[in-house]
Amino acid sequence: MGRLTGKVAIVTGAAGGQGAYEAELFAKEGAKVVATDVQIDLLKRVVKDINDGEGQAISLKHDVASEEDWQTVVRSTVENYGRVDILINNAGIYITNKVEGTTLDEWNKTMSINATGVYLGMKYVIPEMLDSGSGSIVNISSIDSIIGSGNSAAYAASKGAVRSLTKNAAFSYAENKIRVNSVHPGVIITPMNEHQLASEATKTFAQKNTPLPYLGKPEDVAYGVLYLASDESKFVTGTELVIDGGLLTL
Repeated sequence: MGRLTGKVAIVTGAAGGQGAYEAELFAKEGAKVVATDVQIDLLKRVVKDINDGEGQAISLKHDVASEEDWQTVVRSTVENYGRVDILINNAGIYITNKVEGTTLDEWNKTMSINATGVYLGMKYVIPEMLDSGSGSIVNISSIDSIIGSGNSAAYAASKGAVRSLTKNAAFSYAENKIRVNSVHPGVIITPMNEHQLASEATKTFAQKNTPLPYLGKPEDVAYGVLYLASDESKFVTGTELVIDGGLLTL
């Protein structure tokens, strides 16, 4: 307890799955949490649970692909809590299609949320961190940015962009004590990919290709994100934290 005491954190995509668990965990560890998502009703339930548990959190409806929404979120965070210490760029979507089966609309939508959303988040949070003199940004990428899965062209490309942008920002702002790291989950059981794991055959395939004898859960990712957000990782920037049950060892 208390690993984030005194910190103010923005967590996007916090209405469910990894984002919700991160928001709840951060609050338990002492952070004031600004939880954002487009699914406002689900988001409000997450925030209510946090506040009922004596944590501190507010909810904001937020389309991460919208520059105006980002400006509003950052402004509201500073108005409510005075600063921004941590940014978790967690919001994302997954569309299953190979290159030739991906429509331009699917490509643009995926890139706007998964990649542009991360860029906009850093663009508007970094000035606040520069004013504070430090900060930690964690961008959620994927093992799809490192290996090819074959059925998610737009998703893989967007997460590859997140991986590269993280490296760029880490180098650019290291002298300002702003750390920027990426997290690369493997197969995690979340609402976003439950349709993929709906069939027994697909689930069996995922389990067969994950060396550890179980699939990941949101908390498995959240604890890694917590480490990177906290001062425990004060000498860590530009790193890629893979949380995949050993899949990349194959």
